[in-house]
Amino acid sequence: MKENFLHYVWQYKLFNRTQLTLSSGEKLQIFNSGVSNENSGPDFLNAKIAIDEMLWFGHVEIHVNSSDWYQHQHEEDDNYNAVVLHVVYEYDVDIYMKGNKQIPTLIVKNFIDTSILEKYTSIFQQNINWIPCERELHRIGNFTRKNFLECLYLERLERKSEFIIELLEKTKYDFEAVLFQLIVKNFGLKVNGLSFFELTTSFDFSLVRKTWTREFELSALLFGQAGFLTEIEESEYQNKLKSEYEYLKHKYQLKPLHKNEFQFFRMRPNNFPTIRLAQIATLYSKHHNLFSKLMLLDTIYDFYEILSTGVNEFWECHYTFTKTSKRSKKKLTKSFIDLLLINTILPLKFVYLQYRGEFDEVTFFKLLESIKPEKNTIIQKFASLKVNSENALESQALLQLKTKYCNEKKCLSCNFGNSILRK
Repeated sequence: MKENFLHYVWQYKLFNRTQLTLSSGEKLQIFNSGVSNENSGPDFLNAKIAIDEMLWFGHVEIHVNSSDWYQHQHEEDDNYNAVVLHVVYEYDVDIYMKGNKQIPTLIVKNFIDTSILEKYTSIFQQNINWIPCERELHRIGNFTRKNFLECLYLERLERKSEFIIELLEKTKYDFEAVLFQLIVKNFGLKVNGLSFFELTTSFDFSLVRKTWTREFELSALLFGQAGFLTEIEESEYQNKLKSEYEYLKHKYQLKPLHKNEFQFFRMRPNNFPTIRLAQIATLYSKHHNLFSKLMLLDTIYDFYEILSTGVNEFWECHYTFTKTSKRSKKKLTKSFIDLLLINTILPLKFVYLQYRGEFDEVTFFKLLESIKPEKNTIIQKFASLKVNSENALESQALLQLKTKYCNEKKCLSCNFGNSILRK
């Protein structure tokens, strides 16, 4: 038995309340179970009960065993002096407050609905499944499913917003600079994401503004700071970039990273750090003030049009500086742009619209629902359980569900878990 289950039972009154009696035999009536307390102190505050028709206002403390009161040393804490009811599953010892007054105790085990207890035990207390309720999940009604997925997505969006707001505070709310940091980080994907982000913090964004009208200079800045221009190589283009970077390095007192921080091993050539940096240089040299442009867009097709950039002529025939390859445009694919939208652009747009007081949930969700769902092992596993993602909103919501509810066994805080348990 878990204490959080008893909290759940008490909060939603999932027990027989018609003939409640205390351990002392006194009659108990519950008018208000109180407000759940997320901070220190009693579990439920400002409850209203009657004991043998005498009205009491105060707090409620809940434990699996009555002896937990002493184990948690509540008798020494003045915050518990206003407790009017002790709710326990097992009554293993009498509990007394200061002044040797016995605390009124409800042994809730005697009154819990057996069907709810059996379902809780069979579903939420076993550890053999990928998620606790996987055998029941596909039975969730469409209305409950849709509404909770939207709530889950907003939770995930709020979590992503915390990091964005931190960056905005550091840049004095320079949204253009923060977009650059986030978009470069996402160009690095999981393997090189942190290194790409470190790259953006190795120089001031003002340098990007100064060089984005000339792709060659911006390329020199990015490749130089990433450590790819530290030695004389066979590539004439690389040596020209090196010469340009040395000028920038001296003028702005730059300190480059080491190229070994960027991984090529077991990566598809289109994801090589060199290709991604070349695409960033082309994107920003083609679209100055990219943030302002992106914030005006409302359809997925508009985003595809702006972000479907390729690379300069040199990189069309190379994946690294030294080895020539078959010519290809190396444009950003729609699936890659979708990832940029999901993980960078839309979260930043959410923060921006909230900052301006212009966030429209309907329009925002409509845009998100036009993006295809992500493809990963978690989404595939949900699909095998007959829970399919129709769009990016739903796939993001399911990632939130798995990582923040299922993995942490927060079934009683989950609308799906509630629906299954109380059905």
